[in-house]
Amino acid sequence: MKSILFLALLFLAFVLFALKIVVSARAEPVSDAQIQRGQYLVNHVAMCGECHTPKTDQGEYDRTAWLQGDVLDYKPVRPMPFAAVAPAIAGLPSFATDEQAIKFLETGTNSLGKRAMPPMPQFRLSHDDAVAVVAYLRSLKR
Repeated sequence: MKSILFLALLFLAFVLFALKIVVSARAEPVSDAQIQRGQYLVNHVAMCGECHTPKTDQGEYDRTAWLQGDVLDYKPVRPMPFAAVAPAIAGLPSFATDEQAIKFLETGTNSLGKRAMPPMPQFRLSHDDAVAVVAYLRSLKR
């Protein structure tokens, strides 16, 4: 019984240590300049809202659901792998860590080495731009 308790405590200590590493990796201070740069890149360069924001009945962006994901209203003309939904990116709910999101934006591949399905562009952002985009998206509420 004591050995089970010891192993449980050892496991708990390991989990707490791993959690501390993840939390500290996310705890780097983000500057307002990074967030503003990320906002510019997301909204005016990559135009992420085009796919990742739902539209109103009048066809305008629903600003109350900015970057909250949407069903894509277009399809490819030929059969091919194609995402029918653009997921929510506000708050980056699909990425557990900033490092995963940064890698995706720098390389176009996720943590498993897979590319996003079309129509998602295979971005190759510079490290500084990827950090700025992640800072902006994390600053948005989910």
